Amino acid sequence: MALMLTILIFVVSYVFIISEKYNRALVACLGGVAMLFAGVLNLNTAFIEHIDWHTIVLLLSMMILVSITSQSGFFEYVAITLARFVKGKPLPLLLVISTLTAVGSAFLNNVTTVLLIVPIVFTLTKLLRISAIPYLLATILASNIGGTATLIGDPPNLMIGQAVEHLTFNAFLIHLGPVVLFIFLIIMAWVTFLYRGQLHVSKDQRHALMELNPRDYLRDRGLLVKSVLVLALTTAGFLLQPLLHVELTSIAMAGALLLMFLTHEEQQTEEVFQAIEWVTLFFFVGLFMLVGGLKEVGIIDQIAVSIFAYTEGDLPKTAMLILWVSGVLSGFVDNIPFVAAMIPVILEFQELGMTNLDPLWWALALGACLGGNGTLIGASSNVIVAGMAVKAKQPFSYVDFLKIGGPAAIISFVISSFYIYFRYLIHM
Repeated sequence: MALMLTILIFVVSYVFIISEKYNRALVACLGGVAMLFAGVLNLNTAFIEHIDWHTIVLLLSMMILVSITSQSGFFEYVAITLARFVKGKPLPLLLVISTLTAVGSAFLNNVTTVLLIVPIVFTLTKLLRISAIPYLLATILASNIGGTATLIGDPPNLMIGQAVEHLTFNAFLIHLGPVVLFIFLIIMAWVTFLYRGQLHVSKDQRHALMELNPRDYLRDRGLLVKSVLVLALTTAGFLLQPLLHVELTSIAMAGALLLMFLTHEEQQTEEVFQAIEWVTLFFFVGLFMLVGGLKEVGIIDQIAVSIFAYTEGDLPKTAMLILWVSGVLSGFVDNIPFVAAMIPVILEFQELGMTNLDPLWWALALGACLGGNGTLIGASSNVIVAGMAVKAKQPFSYVDFLKIGGPAAIISFVISSFYIYFRYLIHM
């Protein structure tokens, strides 16, 4: 009974989220509360085991950093500089934004990167009087692809790296970097082709843009120095995190609190908190509770265990199944609990006779991270960008994203399948 009720609550909530007739945060939280009333979860279990407070606080901290920094005019400065670099041409600008996002997602993390890039996108598209949606969709795709390349780029990679000692930062970069670069080039070429006839900027607008002086948009030099300095220190902390042995969330919290302390005269604390994307944060709380319900009744664990039973221990078959199952499921449920369920299962494969588990780890990382491009709720960065788009009155729907993200995810899975097979499995 509990199993069927859990599935019903999840499916109904998901249908309402897709329909977008109601606020997605409200629907997700109502679904989470329904799990409590159904007895699937209790409040302590939900808050302690299933809601990922590290992710919530990381998001909150980065939103504070971005909110304060934006008041200095820094993002307008960067936006105009980038636009002038490509002479206001919309398609080259799309590629520049996507490349910055992918690189930032690899060496910071994709959540942090989209919080920094999206304000630049809004400024640019407003100046050029074009829709921000193509740039926002490209930013999401690039963030999930770029985040796949390194240990710190996406939470599933960090979880795998923590579970397997020899999978270091360099190991992720060496083994996943080449295929991620190839996937990025293919997907960006495809996105550019799709939008080639939809993005037009008149000569007058381009000329007006080239006449702008980026320095004129720096409103508060004192605030600029403080915010950029703290932002740079926080970024350095992310990059040095493996050496510092301090969690990313702690680094982000320290940066946010330091900046609030240094700028309390320029930015009132109450004003900073009013600028937070609370709807996005509450959506994550509800989503974690919904997926926690699935995990509590054993659905996610059963999917993981069934993989080995189906493949009967055949390594190539197991690797391909893990890639595609983790990829597809990551488009519909958060990839963090699925990866958490899969890690002990893959470790158990060694006890069952598998001697080389590395292809399975790379398959899990590629599937879970790239699968985030499948749907609008497939990854944290997707939800964040969608929330920021609504606030900026440039919204896009679940279906709008699915038309671009779905094919992009499938293309990524196909390329990853060939890569894993020919690099790791062909001689087995």
